[in-house]
Amino acid sequence: MTTDPDTSMRPMDIALAEAEAAGARGEVPVGAVIVDGAGRIVAQAGNRTLELKDPTAHAELLAIREACAALGSERLAGCDLYVTLEPCPMCAAAISFARLRRLYYGAADEKGGGVDHGPRIFAQATCHHRPDVYGGIAESRAAGLLRRFFAVRRG
Repeated sequence: MTTDPDTSMRPMDIALAEAEAAGARGEVPVGAVIVDGAGRIVAQAGNRTLELKDPTAHAELLAIREACAALGSERLAGCDLYVTLEPCPMCAAAISFARLRRLYYGAADEKGGGVDHGPRIFAQATCHHRPDVYGGIAESRAAGLLRRFFAVRRG
């Protein structure tokens, strides 16, 4: 994991807004944004697993699906993903399959992460594509959203 200090905060701000909206719906507050090579936002989403009754409806997967539809391709080469939480193994695999160029994430996920924690999908010999990974982007804001959400849930 490396930190890119020159990264624009605009996409992560939008991802954080998506996370806040997800939390307001009762979903785990995770948001994602996909930006094309020209810096245009092509997709954005928040978690919708409860709403859609779909365990795969993570913010990253919803954003990948939306971006693929918008760009008319199953590959997102040249696009970057901003997400508020380190992707889980399922989402990390989808990021690889979509051939995203860069992954920027906020809070690390020591229990459920699949990038810098857990199975470290991109480090596996069987991984066909490894995006550049930048963790810790707006980390305190992203982690704070999650902490507040789970504190209320645990009462």
